[in-house]
Amino acid sequence: MRIRNFKELLKMALEEPPARLVVAGGETEEVAEAVTGLLSKGLISSALVTGDVSKMECFFSGSDRERVELIDVEDPVSCSRSAVAAIRSGQANVLMKGHVDSTSYLRAVVDRQTGLRNGSVLSNITVAEIPGSDRLLVATDNGILPLPDLDQKRQIVLNTAPLFRGLGVTPVRVAAICATEKVTDALPATGHARALAAECLDGNFEGFEIGGPMGYDVAVSSKAARAKGLENLPASGNADLMLFANIDAANAVAKSWKFHGQARTGSIVLGASVPVLLNSRSDSAERRENAFLLASAVLKGQS
Repeated sequence: MRIRNFKELLKMALEEPPARLVVAGGETEEVAEAVTGLLSKGLISSALVTGDVSKMECFFSGSDRERVELIDVEDPVSCSRSAVAAIRSGQANVLMKGHVDSTSYLRAVVDRQTGLRNGSVLSNITVAEIPGSDRLLVATDNGILPLPDLDQKRQIVLNTAPLFRGLGVTPVRVAAICATEKVTDALPATGHARALAAECLDGNFEGFEIGGPMGYDVAVSSKAARAKGLENLPASGNADLMLFANIDAANAVAKSWKFHGQARTGSIVLGASVPVLLNSRSDSAERRENAFLLASAVLKGQS
């Protein structure tokens, strides 16, 4: 069954085995609220939380405390490394960013000796449930790769495969978003889009359909696609995944979904050996839970 919103995603996650979570930096009420919420809903069986224990103890009490292990470390670098070490030792299978800076966190994840690299590229996605839409929309890369080249774009697409398998989406319709539908040397992303679409037709992206270059309007509106004579372009009018030319465009669109489209959103990093949650330190408990639900879909897609 294709998952079309976060309510359906929650139902699916509750039918899967509970995950084991580790959090890098748990010294805020918002992080603790997210952890206890996941425990109370049965989405996780246990949690390891790194940070200053003297500041974290007040956030965990009662029955929740029995399933939360607090690991005492002093600084963001140590918090992040300890959390990643817990993944590598098999104590947890989902990594969540808590109250640590993104630089320390991602450095621990990508460390070639002690990190969680599964391939050459980590990429970030935001998944949005937009009122009026009949499907989840996904934007990438909106958080890690500033200006991905063609090789990186190939991997960005492939990184999403476990997520979409978990969401029951097949084939995955990918729109390579550009400012124009014409290939031009002035906009290298248009050439990338054409190359990816051709490679997909040659069978290099099993489970995906890639169309491009195309504008955002063509990707989301069948009417716009017909008006431009592009209704037969793969993914036109019904894209699942929007592959943007650069981080500026992807980040702006993902935030516009949230702030102007009243979208419910979640973000996750793909391409590591386990799902990696890259939340803002200011994110609410709800948005952290949304990200975790995406992690649950990834775990299902990896199994």
